[in-house]
Formats: sequence, C-alpha cells, structure tokens
Amino acid sequence: MNKLENEAQFEELKGSQTVFLFTADWCPDCKIIEPDLPQLEEKYQSYTFVSVDRDKYLDICIEHGIMGIPSFLVYKDGAQIGSYIGKERKSIEQIDSFLASLN
Repeated sequence: MNKLENEAQFEELKGSQTVFLFTADWCPDCKIIEPDLPQLEEKYQSYTFVSVDRDKYLDICIEHGIMGIPSFLVYKDGAQIGSYIGKERKSIEQIDSFLASLN
C-alpha cells in the first residue's frame, strides 16, 4: 500500500480511482486489519490504495469528517463515491462488502 506523501498528492489522487485508508501507527484496530489489506488490493486492482496518517494529515481528516480510525474514503474521477467512517473496529469482511458495494 502506498503512503500519502503530501496534501497535493491527496488532491491529485482524488482524480483517479483511489481508496484512502486513514490510519495511525498507534491504532490497534488498524493493526488488526493490516495483514489482510493486500488481499483487498489484489481483489480491487482497479483502485490505488493509499494509507493516510491521521496524525500527519489532521487537516485532511477534519475537512472530511474523519475523527475515528480506521476509516476509508473512495474517489473516482474527482468525486467521492463512498465513505466508511467511524471509530468502531472494522473486519476485513465489512471492508470488502463496503468496497464491493461501490462497483
């Protein structure tokens, strides 16, 4: 999974098919899903998956209403087509169902 390098890159990636995963190094729920994320990247190859460090990019999180992690925003051609936001623990099956619902 790619890591967001700067805010300009975030804006650029919104123009393509991108799944943004908002996470943090200290987040235990993020660590639980981390080993299974490559499976989702393989299954949804039309998307670029990008990890966004919540602490480093707090302004982006505030702008998009992301207070809990892990959370997901999905963009296609410059428009947000889906969000899975919340502080609750998410299973890989729930994330898969969310991504499948976007196609």
